[in-house]
Amino acid sequence: MKLPAPAGIATLVAYVATIPAANLAVTHFGAVPVGFGYAAPAGVYMVGLALVLRDLARESAGRGAVLAAIAVGTILSYFLADPALAGASAAAFAVAETMDFVVYEPLRKRSLLIAMLASNAVGLLADSLLFLKLAFGSFEYLPGQILGKAWMTFAAIAVLALLRRRKPASASA
Repeated sequence: MKLPAPAGIATLVAYVATIPAANLAVTHFGAVPVGFGYAAPAGVYMVGLALVLRDLARESAGRGAVLAAIAVGTILSYFLADPALAGASAAAFAVAETMDFVVYEPLRKRSLLIAMLASNAVGLLADSLLFLKLAFGSFEYLPGQILGKAWMTFAAIAVLALLRRRKPASASA
């Protein structure tokens, strides 16, 4: 088995690190504002970032490494979440990340940014619906969940688009 390059390992570590960060945020901060008068559980931003990092980890570390990271993330999500949220957190993570992966794979060769947008849209919706239903039995935070994750997706994709534009310009200089 070939190990990922250092950049791939760093991306995988960052991806997996979003899980405890999201769970700690929910436990310690509760609900936070996400804009337009909406609120969401505080882990929303880390979950949005996880969706983007999963896609980047796929590109830098490969499919097998990402599937292993999803498994590790699911286990971490269960054990690091507040006991009342553990099952909801693990289930939402496993389903959403797997759905993100399934949508991303066929689109990635066409356009990395389109694949990220499409897969993250599916992943953030799945995560939001499942987590809220299992954790709270309510969709009260659904608009805030979707908005908060979308902010992170758009911000990360904007940064990636800018980096991709600068790369050819700096290579020809």
